[in-house]
Amino acid sequence: MINTDICIIGAGPVGLFAVFEAGLLKMRCHLVDALPQVGGQLSEIYPQKPIYDIPGYPEVKAQELVDNLMKQIAPFKPTFSLGERIDFLEKQKDGSFVLTTNDKTQIHAKVVVIAGGLGCFEPRKPVLENLEHFEGKGITYMVKDPETFRDKKVILAGGGDSALDWTIYLSNLAQRVTLVHRNETFRGAPDSAAKVFDLANQGKIDLILSANLKKLGGNGRLNSVILENKTKEEIIIDADYLIPLFGLSPKLGPIANWGLNIDKNAIEVDTTDYSTNVKGIYAIGDINTYENKLKLILCGFHEAALMAHSAFKYVYPDQKLSFKYTTVNGVNAF
Repeated sequence: MINTDICIIGAGPVGLFAVFEAGLLKMRCHLVDALPQVGGQLSEIYPQKPIYDIPGYPEVKAQELVDNLMKQIAPFKPTFSLGERIDFLEKQKDGSFVLTTNDKTQIHAKVVVIAGGLGCFEPRKPVLENLEHFEGKGITYMVKDPETFRDKKVILAGGGDSALDWTIYLSNLAQRVTLVHRNETFRGAPDSAAKVFDLANQGKIDLILSANLKKLGGNGRLNSVILENKTKEEIIIDADYLIPLFGLSPKLGPIANWGLNIDKNAIEVDTTDYSTNVKGIYAIGDINTYENKLKLILCGFHEAALMAHSAFKYVYPDQKLSFKYTTVNGVNAF
């Protein structure tokens, strides 16, 4: 079991900055995110999108902001469970919590901070017969460990940055990579699209455009995928894995069952410290709601700071909080 002071659900920018604020108060943090990497929406949906409202940065790319946040919190040595979703939360008699993920990872935390952005991102799944039958048996919706696909026949489906980037990466790892897209052009970065077309022209991958997934084949485990092109012809491809990358849908998920006050898929909080109605649980960032709420990263950073000071009093009720500006002695002084 992982033991920590604060379990932060969500490793987006607000969750990451919460590690910094908690670290200044000498509290340890463990972060859990359903996505396979940190950064939340910034890394998964628009890593190259410029952001203009971060103090001190007239313009910063989304992924650059995430990278800088990771550098900022590195001195506090946070730990992570990525590609996992918190399914169960149990409050203990001493006021602490035990959280269990869908992969059965257990975390014991004195405080829980929900920084899940718009909620738990779930993959948009293709409409295919027997899809659930092959999930975990050849069908996966994210790449947690690329080595899984070494020397395998892999089909990726999608037209965004994730589909392009993983096609490029796996082309040097898998036995054969096939990228399927329903259109003739891609939504992702032009440079990545150009690299994919080059790989196809060199014969290093198979690129099938204007085609849709139609059927899955296999007896207990996926072994083939049937496509249908725009002329309604079927194309049968041998496959060990199919990775549909059709984007993500935000949902509140299991959090909705934790006894929290919910208003339109957002968690109600007390703005004095962004605590919820359940003592010891806080909600910061886009997932919370209150009067005059602004869904800005900047506001989430402010919420993280106030949350951390309140959480310190919850974790260490008998200790006096001695807080100094970081400009006094630097981060390492805390």
